[in-house]
Amino acid sequence: MRYAGFFLIILLSNIIQGITGFAGTILAMPPSLMLVGYNTAKPVLNVLGLLSGFYVFAGHRKSVCWSELKKIVAVMAAGILGGICLKGFFEGQEQQLYRMLGVFVILLSGQGLVKLRHEANGPTDKKGEEAGNPGSAQDTKTSTAMYLLLGLAGLVHGIFVSGGPLLIGYMTKRLKDKVSFRATISTVWLVLNTIVLLDDIRMGLWSPDLVRTLVMSLPFLLAGMFMGGRLYAKMSQRLFMIITYVLLFISGISLLGK
Repeated sequence: MRYAGFFLIILLSNIIQGITGFAGTILAMPPSLMLVGYNTAKPVLNVLGLLSGFYVFAGHRKSVCWSELKKIVAVMAAGILGGICLKGFFEGQEQQLYRMLGVFVILLSGQGLVKLRHEANGPTDKKGEEAGNPGSAQDTKTSTAMYLLLGLAGLVHGIFVSGGPLLIGYMTKRLKDKVSFRATISTVWLVLNTIVLLDDIRMGLWSPDLVRTLVMSLPFLLAGMFMGGRLYAKMSQRLFMIITYVLLFISGISLLGK
């Protein structure tokens, strides 16, 4: 029954992953930890996240914003290395830092939802649109803040493997088109989850039993991604962004509870 519940969670969370290109692992991790434990949930969900990223990338690789992808990978990689080096300094303070991160993520999501509401009630702010599109003229202060947010995402990911919500906060400011957003973030997970997979292998987490669990999970992953993809295709740009910010808010709440 525990594993049946785990597979059901994989199905439901990957419907969300199929719609937005993110949040599947964030939403699946807490109940999965209770059902099958950390040593099963973390490596299996990581590989499923990698495969879901490949699923979206394979069908939408032409929509990937490669200029943003290069920046994200370069800055986050530097942040991750810094986080790994600083990890020892935060031992015993994880809960407080998770709460600070959760509050920050909730504020980001709230800001995004308020902006969407204002756009619906009045004319679009062209300057705001330009700030959200790669390659447009930007205020230096705004550009610096975006890079700091991305670097912080890498730093947090290196320390706690929880930099995803901050990465989403960055990308919602930079990529407004739902197709490009979904394709680009899915490609980011291909890179980041591969790094985590290699580290899991190095640590000896993978066993024949774990491989069997992964194989049994694949039909639920594929079914969830297929259903999510069908729902995504019927969504308006506005609904897509609302769901993105709501999931970002839920991510922040989950960080408060860690």
